[in-house]
Amino acid sequence: MTETSFDYSNLSGRRSGPVVRLASLLRGVRLVQAQVEPYAHQWEQHNRDAVAGSGPLWVVLGDSMSQGVGASAYDHGWVGQLAETLPAYRLVNLSVYGGRLNDVLERQIPAMESLGVPPDLVTVIIGSNDLISKKHREAMPAALAEMLRRLPARTVIANQPGGRAAVLEFNRMIDEAVAERDLVLAEFRDPRMRSWKGKLSPDHFHPNDLGYAGMAAIMGEAIALR
Repeated sequence: MTETSFDYSNLSGRRSGPVVRLASLLRGVRLVQAQVEPYAHQWEQHNRDAVAGSGPLWVVLGDSMSQGVGASAYDHGWVGQLAETLPAYRLVNLSVYGGRLNDVLERQIPAMESLGVPPDLVTVIIGSNDLISKKHREAMPAALAEMLRRLPARTVIANQPGGRAAVLEFNRMIDEAVAERDLVLAEFRDPRMRSWKGKLSPDHFHPNDLGYAGMAAIMGEAIALR
């Protein structure tokens, strides 16, 4: 494949927050944090190769879960594992570590639109970093509504597990958009997402290869319904 001028960065450019910086005193957190830049750069090269290729286009929008942070290799997260079952697609992964709804709106969707061809498949897992912070929770409804409005028809979008009020509102808005806007739901309230024993990376937050395999299965099932 030939190189292209597609120079999208899979790094947010933001400094880690105080909680992550404090947690980095722990060896397991440091081990996973050390993956962030190498995995981003590997996706950047993968994306340039994919853009230079031909065939059906799959665009991934999201955060560190779609980067594969916590997995044993950048392409052993849910995206890489699912890609093995979708070999016809050329995959462009626009996710960023620490990604929030505004990153999808301000960077990822514009980068997708800059590719010059409509994607054949779009997948989105986003929201956990918005829901974890009071400041971002307050802005979440407006940002989520705007993102849902701008996603292409038949986009596969994941909801969030959990029962907190903000999560319930997040999921209500997604359910409403799925019903009204020809989007496809990846159901992360699935019982398979309830137990993470043996499925977490050393930071005890991001999944390991096995945890990502469960996410890949749910996303794959949703894609099959398109």
